[in-house]
Amino acid sequence: MTKPHDVLGGRLPLVDPSTLTPDQQKLFDSIMANQLPWANDSGFEISTGDGRLIGPFNTFLRHPEIALRFLEFAAAESGHTSLTERVREVVIVAVGAVWGTGARYELYAHKIIAAQLGLSSDVIDALAKGEVPDELDAEEKLAVRVTRQLLIEHQLDDDLYRAAEQAFGQRGLYDIGAVMGQYQTVCTLLTMFQVPAPE
Repeated sequence: MTKPHDVLGGRLPLVDPSTLTPDQQKLFDSIMANQLPWANDSGFEISTGDGRLIGPFNTFLRHPEIALRFLEFAAAESGHTSLTERVREVVIVAVGAVWGTGARYELYAHKIIAAQLGLSSDVIDALAKGEVPDELDAEEKLAVRVTRQLLIEHQLDDDLYRAAEQAFGQRGLYDIGAVMGQYQTVCTLLTMFQVPAPE
């Protein structure tokens, strides 16, 4: 019989918390103190019943010295963003949509968060398929279009840039880039190591 932790790591075995190095322990403790309450409040899983980390968090244990600083960046990005929660979340789901099946865990977690922010399941599913749903407000649509054009075409045309700059300002555009970069890293790791979602 296959145990859940035999498959939830994808290409990586889930790290047994009793075997952590000091650097891994420091990262693990930070995740337990910061990301676990966020995940529990949001309603998605980041660990198994026996305390092993899943999703990107298990991948982070492969290089805790970098991962700890990455999580510090993530905290700064989310804590100081000028974007609304919904705009930020549609950007995150749009990033996952570009990565597709490799981003299963990212989409699993952030579909749940998007629903808590009032987005309907139809809108979330459309976003996850790479669409720009009509039900989004004007700023949300702009953020999705900016995200998709940057990730797919690797450029931002002048008209879209001007519209986005008018809506978000230069700081807001930076914030879109920052959250995109954060979740590009997450999706890269999830795809590289074929990390599944727990659902």
